[in-house]
Amino acid sequence: MPTLRTNDAELYYEETGSGEPVLLLHGLGSSTLDWAPQIEALRGSYRVIALDARGSGRSRDLLTPGGPFSVPQFAADAAALLDNRGATPAHVVGLSMGGMIAFQLAVDSPKLVRTLTIVNSGPELVPRTRDEIRALRLRRLISRVLGPKGMGRLLAKRLFPKPEQEDKRRLFRQRMAANNKRAYIASQDALFGWSVLDRIEGVEAPTLVVSSDQDYVPVAVKDVWVRRMKHAQHRVVADARHALPIEYPEKLNPLLLEFLGSHRAAARA
Repeated sequence: MPTLRTNDAELYYEETGSGEPVLLLHGLGSSTLDWAPQIEALRGSYRVIALDARGSGRSRDLLTPGGPFSVPQFAADAAALLDNRGATPAHVVGLSMGGMIAFQLAVDSPKLVRTLTIVNSGPELVPRTRDEIRALRLRRLISRVLGPKGMGRLLAKRLFPKPEQEDKRRLFRQRMAANNKRAYIASQDALFGWSVLDRIEGVEAPTLVVSSDQDYVPVAVKDVWVRRMKHAQHRVVADARHALPIEYPEKLNPLLLEFLGSHRAAARA
């Protein structure tokens, strides 16, 4: 089992393929397992590295297994892995929580990042309206009462609502249930109130923002901050929800391959 041992964590990762490195960063309650369709699509042309964030999947925090965690801490782990593997600069792809980690990595360690791909995520998770505050408080309460297993049961139908998606609902519930409750809650707490919104104008890396039209955050809200970035483009996927890499890899993967291909070092030479 490939792991990187740091002073305070044992970080699990998977690596396959060859070429320019691509780092995949998963969402809350997820792991490298959920990137399987993207790994298969990318491995023929890229060196693909998928990381389990500390407290998720098969990664462990050695000092404080139940947290607290922080997004800068997650990003520092990703930077340590890229440095250790000699995989810089990398194309960094993040979903949801992974997109937040990718943003943090881009503003903290810009030399490590060749491109950014942000999937159903953003540069902050700061509630600004009563409805947003209420929604985050409710999610926090549900996590504490029902744990990741209960959260998985609640979210599965929302993320994969179609009758033919029962296999995906079942797999999602199984993977959510495998999370450690304390670590899951600590990871969730790391996200609430986090922001690098005031730093995104300084991101020089070419950026692809991919939004599902039925994601939690409306496309129009994302358009506002995308326009603040120097080198960002926004693509919208129709009839899709938050867990896009799992729900419709056949819609996401072509966008990802097109974007990465246009920003390979050889393509720019």
